[in-house]
Amino acid sequence: MSILQILHRALLHAGRALCLALALAGCATWHAPPEADDGPLRQREVSATSRGVRASATVLGSEDSQRMYGADINRTGVQPLWIEVQNGTSQPLWLLRSGTDPDYFSPHEVAWSMHTLFGGATNTRMDHYFRDLGFGNPIPPGATRSGILFTNPDQGIKLVNVDLLGSQTLIPFSLFLRVPGGTVDPRLAQIPFPFPETAITDCQDLASLRAALERLPCCATDASGTVQADPLNAVGIGQLTDIGAAMVRRDYRRDARASDLAQRVFRREPDFVMRKQAQAGAPATWIRGWLAPIRFQGQLVYVAAVGRPVGGRFAPRGETHLTLHENVDEARNLLVQDLMYSGGLDKLGYVNGVGVAPPTRPRTTLDGATYYTDGLRAVVFFATRPRSLSDVEFLDWVPYLDEPDARQPTGATGDARQ
Repeated sequence: MSILQILHRALLHAGRALCLALALAGCATWHAPPEADDGPLRQREVSATSRGVRASATVLGSEDSQRMYGADINRTGVQPLWIEVQNGTSQPLWLLRSGTDPDYFSPHEVAWSMHTLFGGATNTRMDHYFRDLGFGNPIPPGATRSGILFTNPDQGIKLVNVDLLGSQTLIPFSLFLRVPGGTVDPRLAQIPFPFPETAITDCQDLASLRAALERLPCCATDASGTVQADPLNAVGIGQLTDIGAAMVRRDYRRDARASDLAQRVFRREPDFVMRKQAQAGAPATWIRGWLAPIRFQGQLVYVAAVGRPVGGRFAPRGETHLTLHENVDEARNLLVQDLMYSGGLDKLGYVNGVGVAPPTRPRTTLDGATYYTDGLRAVVFFATRPRSLSDVEFLDWVPYLDEPDARQPTGATGDARQ
């Protein structure tokens, strides 16, 4: 037998073996569970009631998804969320899935990710099964509807918006849920950092609030408190559920990295770090926030450093250390405009406090990056959604909408205050 014949026979055997392997792969091992038991999910559910409607939700862990789907959905980078709505109103309601997660996954998307090559009828059965377990609209009057919504993963605590749309009405819920395997108690989400009451400045009017905000440090620092870090160019005021709901609706997610934790305010690491989700995992706007020892009419006050990396969404993916882009005012203003579309903004104003740093005399931060700024910090007041753009009140503090030379800010020097 010639060498060519030997090679031909070997290739023929290899081809047959490959076809057999593909055929066996096509005989999918997936089987629908005999019963999709949501009993364990109900034991962990978090619920709230408003205007005759009760909303409940639970985050599924790997064990839950294996029990309900016959496969570990969580391994695909998807976090299943069980939602139940009891509609006690006289009209049908619709769950707005994009209010829960602007980038939610459809059941067919998730099922497709688990298809096998040449799965044939098994893949089709999987499609139908995943579709049937999904949350179905509408919820008729007096009825109860439950199902799964596939969301992007969160760790520790997941803030879930449940927005229910009726005729000329929206019934919103915001629920804090424990993520299975996490170590964070959802109750801690109500008091991110408990200042002693004696240390809190309680402001009852806008004038005293403005003065307190302008006395805040200009910038974060390093752990020693001696080296300046990024400017504190934004303030958020409101109830935690309203703040979190607005962030989720604009696709900001918690994402703390080592470089974030190196920055300190009030001698502690950020209470939260959120990043705007960009396409294909690209770097995007970040927000590092700290609860401040200030209250405004009983509401929480957060001070934040808002920035973007050099290169923006064109910066290298997977980069562990991102350099602050020098135009921090642009990042601040992009955040403000983004939040105006969240449906949860009530008031907007600007105060001094950061200190002017012109492009000709930029300021340097921790890692050697430089930035320039008009010295202002944006102050956004949150309210329970829905709020329209025309509902937003512009405070007559620093008249930001005027030309820069006409603002004549007081105390806006280039000096850095701690």
